[in-house]
Amino acid sequence: MIPNAARILIVEDEFLVALQLEDILSDGGHAVLGTFPDSASVAALAERPDIALVDLNLRDGLTGPAVARDLASRFGAPIIYVTANPGQIDAPAPTAVGIVQKPFSRQAILSAIAYALADCPETSRPADLEPLVRA
Repeated sequence: MIPNAARILIVEDEFLVALQLEDILSDGGHAVLGTFPDSASVAALAERPDIALVDLNLRDGLTGPAVARDLASRFGAPIIYVTANPGQIDAPAPTAVGIVQKPFSRQAILSAIAYALADCPETSRPADLEPLVRA
């Protein structure tokens, strides 16, 4: 692991996308805490992730926004939404730092994680990490 390595949770129901994220994270020196395809599997999570990458549409429907809020509430984990449909985020998790749109690049994912690990300095927000619109 590298000095700024994180334990990252992947919440994604598409196997190939989850595999791509795992490869990017591993190559970037991070540890994958787990890959979960639906809200029920995330509910069973007992270990705090350093960061969670959360898709919106999961195996059990549009449950990603609620999953993100649950992870924020239970663990205080920073949330990075990874989605092709950012307009479906009804109420962002209070710990959400932004959105990486699908399809994503390796650099977009790693720079978003580095940004979250650095406590989100506004002066260095990555171009590929869209800010959230909060009500």
